[in-house]
Amino acid sequence: MIVNHKLLIILLLLTGFVFAQERSESIKIVGDSLIGKVVNGESIREVHGHVVLTQGNVTITCDHAIQYIAKNNAKLKGNVIVRQDSLTITTEEGFYFGDRRVTKSTAGIILDDRKIVLTADSGEYFFNEDKAIFQSDVTLFDSLTIMFADQLIYLRDDDRSIATGNVKIIDENSVITADSLDHYRNTKTSFADGHVKIISLENNTSIYSNHLEDYSEEKYTLINVNPVLVQLDSIYNEEGELEIDTLMISAKIMEAFRDTANVFKATDSVKIIRGTFASVNDYTLYLRDDDIIITEKVNEDAAQPILWYENSQLTGDSITIYIEEKRIKRLDVVNNAFMLSQSKLYPERFDQTSSKDIKISFKNNKIHQAKFLGTVHSIYYLYEDNEVNGLTKFSAINATIIFEDNEVSEVRLYGSPTSEYYPEKQVVGDEKSFTLPKFRFFNNRPNRKELIKLIW
Repeated sequence: MIVNHKLLIILLLLTGFVFAQERSESIKIVGDSLIGKVVNGESIREVHGHVVLTQGNVTITCDHAIQYIAKNNAKLKGNVIVRQDSLTITTEEGFYFGDRRVTKSTAGIILDDRKIVLTADSGEYFFNEDKAIFQSDVTLFDSLTIMFADQLIYLRDDDRSIATGNVKIIDENSVITADSLDHYRNTKTSFADGHVKIISLENNTSIYSNHLEDYSEEKYTLINVNPVLVQLDSIYNEEGELEIDTLMISAKIMEAFRDTANVFKATDSVKIIRGTFASVNDYTLYLRDDDIIITEKVNEDAAQPILWYENSQLTGDSITIYIEEKRIKRLDVVNNAFMLSQSKLYPERFDQTSSKDIKISFKNNKIHQAKFLGTVHSIYYLYEDNEVNGLTKFSAINATIIFEDNEVSEVRLYGSPTSEYYPEKQVVGDEKSFTLPKFRFFNNRPNRKELIKLIW
């Protein structure tokens, strides 16, 4: 018990000694003139002209200071400059709290540590933690970016900035806005959350999400909370008039790879819309530099990608779209390919063709020709002066179909062709019985309003 009492006394003495050490480093102030006062029972010193305040490795200069001796604090006025090694803080008016080693200003503040410049309406700097907390109209400048926020915490040792409230970060290629952003300057890594928007200044593309991770050194970006991509473009229509053409993509996960090629990847519940083109799939690869879009099945048991263009629907294990001058020029469907086209005048009638692969070319932004390769089976309806005239079933090794206004106008068969004609009286009212084994008309074609609703 005596030992315990002695231990307690030693601890109390040590605590008192440590506290005394902490309090022993009083701030020191000198200047051209000094006036001592007692105000409300508290001793203060007013120092005027060429004021210099020091505490350890912190030095502050200003025009006028009021030192609160017992509290170990000082109020600073006029041309306030705070220095610690490579750090400089400037303001017109502020406080310095000696016991906490904290400086604070609500009169506009600038921090410069030779790595970044940070400005705000008000701010605090904690010397023991090498941490700044700036608030209201915050701006951060470094060699590559400018960041704006309502509040920003800057951790100097980690080269880390945590910004919240109306965050915007601008570099030479993009603008990012968000509710919050956590940025590591050394590794050039950023994490953004809440109402995230990324605007590419190079290709007029915006991506909306609620979470973003950007790894600049790896040239990789992950967007994985309700992302929607919107790319605005302008094209000339057949009449030579300028039209706005918008590409929209939604998915559960989006990734951008900017290392050797400019590649954009969307996975899981992907929806794409561009003009009269639309798609639903689980995997999309967009090669931006080559203007190629690839959609694929993710595995053997997964659903095939579906593509719609005008009144046509395509399915296959893989669909590749080639774009030239902002228009679809070619489209390849590989493995288990199926194409159907719904008649505009008789919507209950579907031209259908199945084959191993399909290669489609476009002319004047419409389907011009489709080449069906490998075990072709087809049903197409006949018309005369827009009046129904039965249908023809055919099969061949390969086939080519020529289209006019997205309707079948000519069929060419190659390799063991067979065909069978059904007169109109056998067809009318019984169109549902004239379908190929793989026929399936999908009603889940995405629309623009549906994707717009997904934005935040």
